[in-house]
Amino acid sequence: MSVSGRRDASLTGEDSRPDLDSTTRGLVASIDLAHLGVPPATPAVVSFTLNVPESVLDDLRRRLTAARLPDQETGTGWSQGMPLDRLRDLVEYWRRDYDWRRLEGELAGLGQFRTLIDGLGIHFLRVRSDHADAVPILLSHGWPGSVVEFLKSIGPLTDPTAHGGSAEDAFHVVIPSLPGFGLSDKPTAVGWHPSRIAKAWDGLMTRLGYDRYLAQGGNWGGIVTTRLGELRPPGLAGVHFTLPEFPIGAPPLEGKPTWEEETALAQMRSLDTGSAYAKQQSTRPQTIGYGLADSPAGQAAWIYEKFAEWTDTDHDPEQVLTRDELLDNITLYWLTNTATSAARIYWEYAAARTTTVKLDLPVGVSVFPREIVRIPRIWAERAFRNLVYFNDQVPAGGHFAAFEQPGIFTEEIRRFARQLR
Repeated sequence: MSVSGRRDASLTGEDSRPDLDSTTRGLVASIDLAHLGVPPATPAVVSFTLNVPESVLDDLRRRLTAARLPDQETGTGWSQGMPLDRLRDLVEYWRRDYDWRRLEGELAGLGQFRTLIDGLGIHFLRVRSDHADAVPILLSHGWPGSVVEFLKSIGPLTDPTAHGGSAEDAFHVVIPSLPGFGLSDKPTAVGWHPSRIAKAWDGLMTRLGYDRYLAQGGNWGGIVTTRLGELRPPGLAGVHFTLPEFPIGAPPLEGKPTWEEETALAQMRSLDTGSAYAKQQSTRPQTIGYGLADSPAGQAAWIYEKFAEWTDTDHDPEQVLTRDELLDNITLYWLTNTATSAARIYWEYAAARTTTVKLDLPVGVSVFPREIVRIPRIWAERAFRNLVYFNDQVPAGGHFAAFEQPGIFTEEIRRFARQLR
């Protein structure tokens, strides 16, 4: 029986969708955004309210009920990946207790928009501050993240007087979904590499009427923000990173590496242990996508493992993030069927990669203690000729800085922005 009490067609070999002919029965293409009630993008900036059909949520619960899991790992802890017991508990909670409508309501209260840029519909959150002199800031997420990463930072950034800051610390916040992620359109042709995304981001900020703004990012958001800094459009006043681009290709060493450089290089080498996901996504994103698009349990494990490894915890991300917060992010990937389209950013980058980017505009770097590579100041000074802020004494937080430590993340952005007043 299905979770709704009806006979589960997936278990009987039948397909309950009468609109499918015998040729396409059982071979359903990806769920598109229109199926989720998301309007097509136009050059106008159009607001919308997300309301995923209940039938789509029923399908998720049905798949979780019928999930076929692998056998128990033979290694200890996380040595072979996400342990079976952890995933089984997560899947059961997702099926039984998780409330997607809660996140829908939160997004609706913030304000969601879509607009057509460079032929692609771009989704973004836009939250204005009530403070007259607020500075616009563009926040870019990475993989396996989404706009969900920044939700807890929006209040402190836009309303600083209610969160320990002064009116001068206020920001207007814009948080776009990367192409192929979340509620942005999926590219239908190659070419959406980080430099192209950076141009689209400046086009978005220009369309919103901002003639001066800051940009912030880590992970892929850091790479896109690096390329935005390289582009240096007239409105971009400065960029802030939790992880810029060059850990993927560190600035050329000059003489004997310092202790900090040796540490960072060792961290880069250690990434090979858990980098199979990146190799797969940069070479064969389509192949891995078939399994992730078909199995919510598989999608959950693929994402949850990285939160376990990259948060400032001992493989227990629920020490700093609630299970609901983790599932908000995972469910957004599942409902939009973006496992494959999001993975393609790795392929695009590998195909279009260039040498290390050096920036001339004002740059700030905040090094969180459990970042996957802790950036040495000497690297930042070599790559960023106008380094106005650098802090490698952040007290807590890992790779998902805004998600894990929104208060600390907000204060770091405030300190950087104060250097540019």
